[in-house]
Amino acid sequence: MNIIIPDYVLAVLEQLEQHGHEAYIVGGCIRDTLLEKEVHDWDVTTSARPDQVQNVFKNEVTIETGIQHGTVTVIKEGHSVEITTYRIDGTYFDGRRPEHVTFTSSLTEDLARRDFTINAMAYHPLKGVIDPFKGKHDLEQKIIRCVGNAHSRFAEDALRILRALRFAATLNFHMNAETANALLEEKEKLRNIAAERVREELLRLLCGENCAEVLRIYYTVLAVRIPELLPMVGFQQHTPYHAYDVWEHTVRTIEAIKPEPVLRLTMLLHDIGKPNTFTQDDQGIGHFYGHGSVSTEIAKQILERLKFDCSTKETIITLVKYHDIRCELSPIWIKKQLRKFGTDLFLQLLEIHKADIAGQNPNLLYRLENITKCEAMTKEILSEKPCFSLKNLAVNGSDLISLGFPQGKIIGTILQFLLDAVIEETCKNEKNELLEYLQQNKHLINKS
Repeated sequence: MNIIIPDYVLAVLEQLEQHGHEAYIVGGCIRDTLLEKEVHDWDVTTSARPDQVQNVFKNEVTIETGIQHGTVTVIKEGHSVEITTYRIDGTYFDGRRPEHVTFTSSLTEDLARRDFTINAMAYHPLKGVIDPFKGKHDLEQKIIRCVGNAHSRFAEDALRILRALRFAATLNFHMNAETANALLEEKEKLRNIAAERVREELLRLLCGENCAEVLRIYYTVLAVRIPELLPMVGFQQHTPYHAYDVWEHTVRTIEAIKPEPVLRLTMLLHDIGKPNTFTQDDQGIGHFYGHGSVSTEIAKQILERLKFDCSTKETIITLVKYHDIRCELSPIWIKKQLRKFGTDLFLQLLEIHKADIAGQNPNLLYRLENITKCEAMTKEILSEKPCFSLKNLAVNGSDLISLGFPQGKIIGTILQFLLDAVIEETCKNEKNELLEYLQQNKHLINKS
């Protein structure tokens, strides 16, 4: 099989070979090419030692990316190419990186240190695919399998546990029995992984095509770093609106929404407070009064633990808090929501509300119709470029001051009064009409 390699990568291979070194492309770029997916990074492995790599490319920009582990980045024709010397990894002292590496002249020994068979292939334009661990077979069979002993691979680098789940989710693959068992047995080692790395793997997992199945099978793995997930599993809701326990409902809502990180993570967390708020009435019907607020507090703790940036954190917390917003088919109500949340956030809330209903009772999916109508009405309103914020109001503070109103808090009060009038369709968003309306209704402002 021929793999089409970019010219700048071919140039790197040829330059190394011209100096007497072996060179192959390696890893994920081969996996993705064989799967007919877009390749984002082209990595090269070589028999050349790091100092030899630097000498080969002495006339070009090189970066000592991880030279102690054999990696040098070369800037070739404006592109970054990571070049790593064939190596054997020593003891992993922190569950993430080897304490030392030993360089080797054997490509097979280098491939043997890699995580999964589908990532342990090399390729050369003249020699074809080098595949000592049957990665191509596993790609064809859609299998995630560790190279060598699975326990050893996960003990060396616990992040591989989440990488295995991520590949299963994004590629729609399944794990072979040995890999799955080792993953579950070694999962506690995830406590040693930096929160930032856990966060990035979690987000990629959640956006995977096969995310739902991975969550159903391997929820205990995620619970090592997010233990708040466990009470949801098997927690029956005892309400006609729900056909599933809280965890299955959650998984189905994730599956029902677009694969965007903020939306998927919101669905993971939106009902996480339900077990803490459960009550039953005299008829045995379950209720979760206040679960939105409780879920919001728990979500905040989890997002801080995983070190999300402030903007993402605030967005998700808001979406969780208002996830069960009840839509009204009223232009005035919609404009008030647009003022409160802003356009993007309100449209996301509608998406979340639809996903929430989609994961409840299949016999009650007709309730989606109301949200769909609200969504259509919102888009129609937005197409008319309505005024639902002060920045779009036809009157500003300078206009009011020129009419003799004193600077200070009263200016903001008047502008909000006029904005309310526009949103409630009492007055058009036109300067003269607004000022006339103001003159006629000054007494209402004074009372407020």
